[in-house]
Amino acid sequence: MSQIEGCEEFPADEEQFSQLTRETISRRLSLLCQIGNGLGHAFVKLELVDKRLNDITAISSYTHLRFLDVSNNQLTDLSPLASLTHLLWLKVDHNAVEHTGKLFTLLAYLQWLNMAANRITDLNDLVGPALETLNLTRNRLQTLSLRGACFAHLVTLELRGNQLETTNGINIPSLQHLYLAQNVIKRLEGLDNLERVITLHLRDNQLDTLDGLSPKMKCLKYLNVRGNAILDESALQSIRVMSKSLQTLVISENPVAESGDYRLNVLTLLPRLERLDKDPVFPEERSEAQERINVKTSFLFVTWREA
Repeated sequence: MSQIEGCEEFPADEEQFSQLTRETISRRLSLLCQIGNGLGHAFVKLELVDKRLNDITAISSYTHLRFLDVSNNQLTDLSPLASLTHLLWLKVDHNAVEHTGKLFTLLAYLQWLNMAANRITDLNDLVGPALETLNLTRNRLQTLSLRGACFAHLVTLELRGNQLETTNGINIPSLQHLYLAQNVIKRLEGLDNLERVITLHLRDNQLDTLDGLSPKMKCLKYLNVRGNAILDESALQSIRVMSKSLQTLVISENPVAESGDYRLNVLTLLPRLERLDKDPVFPEERSEAQERINVKTSFLFVTWREA
């Protein structure tokens, strides 16, 4: 190891971690609230963002915490949080967590959880009886097995930037907003249980058809499939099942959108659509699409009569 004027030179790849002390914690506490029977008070919010931490054992004695932010550290072990059973809000994104373990079975009141940008490969032990928002963006997930019994109140699920090839495995009837952009999804599967979904975001995947959309998704208002591989109008036929509910469709950056009359083709499938890509549906477009529908209906009726 070389020395320059009394200074030691450490290897460039050596991680430099900071030790979490009670003094550091006390400086970062805030939000004084009543606790227990209302006669006592404690600080219930703690922020330890970007502190180069790899060990948060010292937090375990702060059992009154309700809001905790330990994002942008080097954490791999979240087990010290098991004693924080009053947590409502937890931000642990941009760390190095690989497994959730049994921790979340103990956090029965947790409503908001952000674990984006970690190294999570499976969710087998993850539960959230009170969770309403769950962010797992930019992890290493390849398959899913999420059941409504474990996430009875989940409304928003973020899974962008993983390695998912299918939508299968999301069996959460309470879900309303599902974000799956920037995966490698080739197939729409297992969507029958998502009857309350309002927003479905599938941008930048590898879909070449919309087969798999379920007629049970009667609440779907926003669908984004921008930047996929949908080739032609025939690949869009399955979208008819959304004709009564869908208000916004984003389909730009697909081969099908290169056709000069693709907007009219889409509107004949979805006559109630309000916005297509960045633009609203104009009255003249809607009228022309309706004319096409009328002509096609008349043709089919005549053909049926002649038969």
